[in-house]
Amino acid sequence: MTDLESLLNDRLAAAFAAVAGEPVDPVVRRSQHADFQADGALPLARRLGRAPRDIAADALGRADLADLVATAEISGPGFINLKLRDDALAGLVGAMSGDERLGVPPAAAPETVIIDYSAPNVAKEMHVGHLRSTVIGDAAARTLDWLGHDIRRANHVGDWGTPFGMLIEHLLDLGETEAAHELSVGDLNGFYRAARVKFDADPAFAERSRLRVVALQSGDPTTLRLWRLLVDESEKYFLAVYDKLGVTLTAEHFFGESYYNDLLAPVVDALDGLGLLRESDGALCVFPRGFTGRDGEPMPIIVRKRDGGYGYGATDLAAIRHRTQDLKATRLLYVVGSPQHQHLEMVYQSAREAGWLAAPARAEHIGFGQVLGADGKKLASRAGDTVKLVDLLDEAVARAAAIVAEKNPELDADTRAEVARMVGIGAIKYVDLSSDRIKDYSFHWDRMLSFSGDTGAYLQYTHARINSIFRRGAVSPDRAAAVLLGSPAERALAMELLGFAAVVADAAETLQFHRLTGYLQNLAGAYTAFYDNCPVLKAEGAVRESRLLLCDLTARVIAQGLALLGIEAPERM
Repeated sequence: MTDLESLLNDRLAAAFAAVAGEPVDPVVRRSQHADFQADGALPLARRLGRAPRDIAADALGRADLADLVATAEISGPGFINLKLRDDALAGLVGAMSGDERLGVPPAAAPETVIIDYSAPNVAKEMHVGHLRSTVIGDAAARTLDWLGHDIRRANHVGDWGTPFGMLIEHLLDLGETEAAHELSVGDLNGFYRAARVKFDADPAFAERSRLRVVALQSGDPTTLRLWRLLVDESEKYFLAVYDKLGVTLTAEHFFGESYYNDLLAPVVDALDGLGLLRESDGALCVFPRGFTGRDGEPMPIIVRKRDGGYGYGATDLAAIRHRTQDLKATRLLYVVGSPQHQHLEMVYQSAREAGWLAAPARAEHIGFGQVLGADGKKLASRAGDTVKLVDLLDEAVARAAAIVAEKNPELDADTRAEVARMVGIGAIKYVDLSSDRIKDYSFHWDRMLSFSGDTGAYLQYTHARINSIFRRGAVSPDRAAAVLLGSPAERALAMELLGFAAVVADAAETLQFHRLTGYLQNLAGAYTAFYDNCPVLKAEGAVRESRLLLCDLTARVIAQGLALLGIEAPERM
């Protein structure tokens, strides 16, 4: 184990438990006054009727820390300040260097995890509103997959419902060949708008559309074939956007609303058999405990509507039932905008009452805020329309290309284009993931593409800079070399490197990826201080080998950390 925080936590937890006679969290964290600080004595004071400084001293006397800690002091009301031994740090860094997983162990108890994310609508183009779900969901999938969990990606595409009547009729008016061509060139919005205009203006078209919905829902073969053409062409477009964005969603991950059609009636029957359905204004509803409206009345989830159709709640409950009962998933992640929080919590509570969401299975809403423009308003095009996602990605790459060409004109055209793609797409992802996902964030092109500051380009540039050392010196690192920490900058870099495992574990649990980006920024900053103060290629002997190892390990951690976020790390920039 190379996770310093976990090592100290385990040792001190045993000591505090011996003092308290029960399990205790020693509350170990990084400190400005030492390497680490343990605050576990303070919450024990009232329970044990002792002064916290006495409790801290008692725990320190019992703790097995001699091989890790150089000095341990009690300060303030009962904080334990710990400074680590340099040889212990060096040994842990050496072990981390020799580990392909960089000191990050695989999950002790792998789970089946279903991640519901992206979810565009058929016959509508993906826009900036789909960015956050897609990027956050992909980072979650990559991180949990790297830790060894069985990840099932679920792209809950909107591919069913009343709009498909008008879309199919518009398709027939155009002719299948022309419609397929129009959809294949990516003008999904134009196709949808044209259908909507006809629906609103032409009563005969509107009536045909309504009849087509009935045919679709009753399984008419011709209607289903035409519906499938709409879905297939839209999915080809979605896959092209995912490829440009560099996310791991593929065709096998499409699970549209239609996927659950055959499961809806059994869900209604099951809920009815459990006594959870009540009639309200002709509709069948579930009233989950704990949810009331402003009038104090219980709030419903409409399962089956008055006309016999099914509400979104029925599809969501069918999905949860399928995911927990058939797929045996124990962690369900819904990467959906924050406004859907109450609806999802009502669905989760209904599933608990039905017995479908029972321990160890749990569902989590991974909510997020909006993407705002530089003016603080919802990001929009100059014409005031919602920004198409593909246009945003193309502009990011074009802007990055201009910067890369200016920064490094020696790169050949192909390399420059590839680096521009990595930097541009990486900038889009990084600005999203480096923000606390619950909050809105503002989009500033110049700031997000800067090669300095809190940007993805800065981390990519740091990685490329490290690689240039090995090219210039025509050397390779010896990953088994002895680690020497003779200067404060080397020691500070070692401390940052050894925090990687803890931050990955935190990201996997909380899916707050801004903590991982913050860690990578601190690591890059520590590396820059090390590089400025500790000559690498000009050093000699064992010191040179140690510093080359520290450079190599830093590059590997930055590359792996960025990979978990779905961001590529160029070898040169």
